[in-house]
Amino acid sequence: MRIVPNKILCGLAVLFSSVAFANPGPPPPPVPVLPGLPIDDGICFLLAAAIAYGSYKMYQLKVNKKAPM
Repeated sequence: MRIVPNKILCGLAVLFSSVAFANPGPPPPPVPVLPGLPIDDGICFLLAAAIAYGSYKMYQLKVNKKAPM
């Protein structure tokens, strides 16, 4: 039984090409964080405005309530 050298060369080529392409490159650079943009800076102001608007709407509903006939 004779081993064909062509099959051996193809097998080695597949083996070495998979090793060559499996090597990962360097990781991408990190994304810079934008300075001066805190998330919770105006929460107290927003909460106070929401309470004021809610109480204003409740007052309007109470004043504009129609009397039953």
